[in-house]
Formats: sequence, C-alpha cells, structure tokens
Amino acid sequence: MQHEPALITPFPQPPAFGEATEVAPGVLWVRLKLPFQLNHINIYLIEDKGGWLVLDTGLDTDDCRNGWDALLGGPLKGQTLGSMLVTHFHPDHVGLAGWLHERFGLQLRMPRTEYLFSVTARMGTGDMTGEHHREFYHMHGLSPENTDAVLGRGHHYLRLTTGVPPNYSRIKAGDLVPIGGRGFQVLTGGGHALEQAMLHSPADRLFFAADQVIARISPNVGVHPVEPDEDPLGIYLTSLRAIRSEVADDVLVLPGHGLPFYGLHTRIGELLAHHEQRCGAIATATTERPLSVAELVPCLFDRALDAHQTGFAFGEVLAHVNYMVGYGALRLATEDGGVRRYRAA
Repeated sequence: MQHEPALITPFPQPPAFGEATEVAPGVLWVRLKLPFQLNHINIYLIEDKGGWLVLDTGLDTDDCRNGWDALLGGPLKGQTLGSMLVTHFHPDHVGLAGWLHERFGLQLRMPRTEYLFSVTARMGTGDMTGEHHREFYHMHGLSPENTDAVLGRGHHYLRLTTGVPPNYSRIKAGDLVPIGGRGFQVLTGGGHALEQAMLHSPADRLFFAADQVIARISPNVGVHPVEPDEDPLGIYLTSLRAIRSEVADDVLVLPGHGLPFYGLHTRIGELLAHHEQRCGAIATATTERPLSVAELVPCLFDRALDAHQTGFAFGEVLAHVNYMVGYGALRLATEDGGVRRYRAA
C-alpha cells in the first residue's frame, strides 16, 4: 500500500515566549499563551511600508498583553506596528483588537461578517441565559447540570476580548491585499467561523491558513443555538476542497495554531478522512439503537471534558449529525420527552 508523504515542519520548535522566528523574508512568527487545553495562538507579523502588519491579536488576558510587551521590548524594540488584520471573530484571534487600536492606533482589516459578529457577540452575552439556549441543549439530551456549565463557560469565553475598533476596512474573497511589496490574495472559508480570511501569496509560496487548515488537529466545527439546523461541517468540507483546488501544494502553510508545515494537500486529505471517519463512528453507534447528540459525544471524544471542551464537543457532534441527516445517512428516530434521538438510515 502506498502512503502519502508525511507533513514537513521546517521549524520544529516554536518561538519562545517573547521571541520571534523569521519564517520567510519579512515574516515573523510569534506565539502567545492561551488558558485552554489548546494553550497557544500563532501571531504573524508581516513587514509593511508603515510598520509591521499584525495578523491576529490574542486574547484579552494578562499573558497575551505581557506577550506583546515582551515582543515590543525585545525583538521588536524600536520598531513600529503599522496595522492589523484579523482573520475571524473567535476571541483568541480578535481579543486584543480594541486594545491594539487604542494603544498604537492600528487600523483594522477584517471580513464584514466576522467584524459584525464580533460586535454582536460582545454585546449579546446576556442572551446565553435565554430559554432558547437551554431548550437547544435539552432537545439534544444534555443534562441540566452540563447545560448550566456550558452556558456559564460561554460567558467567560466571550468576555476575553477588548472589542473591535468603531470602524474598519472590509476584506473579502477575491481581494488582492498589498503588504510590504507582496500581493496577498484573500480567500475565505466557513465552517469553523463564518467568513474566515486566509492570505495567499503564490509568488512567495506562502499561505496564512488561520484555523481552517492546522497540522495536528481539526478546527472546531460546531452548531450553535442561534442556527440549530445549520450544516457547518458541509460548509467546512466544501471550503477544504476549494482550498485544495486554488492553492498549490508547495506553499508554506502558516496556521493559527500548531507548527508551520509543507504538505497542504496531504493535510486536507487527512482532514476530509477524519470527518468521514467520525461520520462512520456515528453511523455505527446508531445502528443498534437511536442516540441523542449528548449520548454520541463519548463515541467521538473518549476523554474527560471540562465545561469549555464539552460545549465545543457537543456542537461538533451536532455538526456531524446535521451533515449526515442532510445527505440521508442519519434520520430522526424518536423525540421522547422532547429529546431527539437519531438512528442510522
């Protein structure tokens, strides 16, 4: 049997806290600490005529703010931050956008949907206590205790942001963004976020993939109470296939988490296979008896989960369920006591 080549990681060690690694001429890779199991985010600095462009920002935590201070007092001492581009609305990516704007006057570039959702998420945290949120988790079998824990953790997560500046410059798929003499093509993809931005420089063989393509893990692709019947997994898989057709395999992939790597098409193949395997596991589990989403979580996640991880895992299992219902591999079998259970078709 032939095996596809393994991914190549040209920078096997990440930069230390407060340090920066040059991954291409005029491109620096920085890491900031996160207080989660996924304990870091990659920040990239791209040399531009008005100073470094900051690609993503980190959370509003002391660790991330201190990380910026260490950079500015160390490898970036005496240099200028000129602007910022945020790929999507998740707090670890947009969390310090307001702070960087206020402190350094950085102007923000961001996809419109991601910018507007950042505003909505920051203003609407109180909605998470609404009955429609509880009903969403109840109908899919999550216990009242776990529902309380998930909703309470959601408040904490959304508070880890300084908001976004009151105005911004929109970027969208198909744009050509000039940065430091390079022309970066903007790609966008859904599933993990709504309109997540990625930057591609064919001439320099660079691909800033944000969270859409990561080397060792799949990004979270989940369903949320606001859109309970949405199919984010179908959207995500379509995005992966589009990236594979639009971006050459020889680019250096610079992801939002994990190590930069070569082997884009190999990794996309692995991600497609991963989600196919998860759909297979759900089909197998629901062959003998119908199961709720909450009952399916241990089938895909065989480890202990805290409240933060439970919320992500629940949404991800529901994403697979909605996807499978959509193409006819799964069907709603019962709705006893208001709890939906599914069986393999």
